[in-house]
Amino acid sequence: MTERELKRSVLTVTAFASFLTPFMGSAVNLALPSIGEEFSLNAVTLNWIVSSYMLTTSILLLPAGRAGDILGRRKVFTAGMVVFTLSMILLTFTPGIRWLIGVRILQGVGGAMMFGTNMAILTSVFPPGERGRAMGINVTAVYAGLASGPFLGGLLTRYLGWRSIFALLIPMGIVSLILIRSRMKKEWAEARGESFDWPGAVVYGFAMAALMYGFSKLPDLRGWIITGTGLLLMPLFILREKKAFHPLFDITLISGNRVFAFSSLAALIHYAATSAIGFFLSLFLQYIKDLGPRDAGFVLMAWPVTMTLISPLAGKLSDHHNPGVLASIGMAISTAGLIMLCFLNEHTPVAFIVVILLFMGAGFSLFSSPNSNAIMSSVEKRQLGNASGMLGTMRNVGQTFSMAIALMLLALFMGHETINPGNYPQLMKSMKTGFIVFSFLCFAGVFASLARNKSLRK
Repeated sequence: MTERELKRSVLTVTAFASFLTPFMGSAVNLALPSIGEEFSLNAVTLNWIVSSYMLTTSILLLPAGRAGDILGRRKVFTAGMVVFTLSMILLTFTPGIRWLIGVRILQGVGGAMMFGTNMAILTSVFPPGERGRAMGINVTAVYAGLASGPFLGGLLTRYLGWRSIFALLIPMGIVSLILIRSRMKKEWAEARGESFDWPGAVVYGFAMAALMYGFSKLPDLRGWIITGTGLLLMPLFILREKKAFHPLFDITLISGNRVFAFSSLAALIHYAATSAIGFFLSLFLQYIKDLGPRDAGFVLMAWPVTMTLISPLAGKLSDHHNPGVLASIGMAISTAGLIMLCFLNEHTPVAFIVVILLFMGAGFSLFSSPNSNAIMSSVEKRQLGNASGMLGTMRNVGQTFSMAIALMLLALFMGHETINPGNYPQLMKSMKTGFIVFSFLCFAGVFASLARNKSLRK
């Protein structure tokens, strides 16, 4: 096989994996009411259908990346695709909610194995001059999944039932496995022979589980206690990794690699500042603007569609220009979009919201691909799994933190009341406060993004 054929095969397989998870997640979110109706579930149980997957991937992303460095990234990625495809088969025949949540946990294991290694595989195959473009295509696949998930998921749920969402992806998973076996025969394992840090993985797993679960329960007292436990476990994990001969995570990537440290921090802040925007705007469009779910979905698609179109260009630009500067510009655009959202009111035209989403989609594109390129290009080959796992972890933790802020503000302003015309003013205050908080957070992130440019030179 020629080098060109290998690159094409790797890009196809990793792009499909990047498409699969966000597509399924956004489609399942839309199908939750149907699932709840079939199994007579309350809102808390429905939330676990989503949270069980998120928790599992967050706990396992970093260990999966490290396992890829030691055992082989192709091997771990392939095993993840097998587990993920098997879980889709099992979900197609779901008999009850316990089965559903249990298999979603299994699916999270497969997702972590794929996302903990896919960026590392891309970095192993594509040299610096081509890497940004490859990552741009990978990011495009993510947002193509987000854009098409609600639409196709809605059609499938309405006409074939929610199980058909999983059934649709089974043949795609099988084709990917065939492609991996026949076209991706090379292995990458620069840390082969090193030991896996099981004690560090256990401490890290408990810390991440406490942080992620605690975030989701804020502002309740139990949420603060669990989150505090997670925060206390993190220093123990750092101490363990400093002493470990072959650590789960190389702490020098944070302490001695300015580009990696500030690029990872920028990713965490950007996801924390932007991930709840869709949630808030979905409430605004359906309650305040009185749009139906379908029309609200079409409006919100402006963001991922823009990213699908612009991300390849942004990735290609990062091959020829300083990715740190491009990412900082992208975060500044996101900040400007958030500031505009602070002025939303019941009279704001829907067309203006579409313009803001198009604007923010461009900003997110300029940030995401170049920032990923900066992270993955700043480490040695033996640390690529660490970097890939950290990139996914920052995304998951940022998304969880963003939703925790949103839910905390809704609880503070509205209590536990259901949304009705009588508390629309409180709903608006919650959203505006959220956008203000996110604006300040994103503005601070611009400086975190700029800070790495002192040592990043293209």
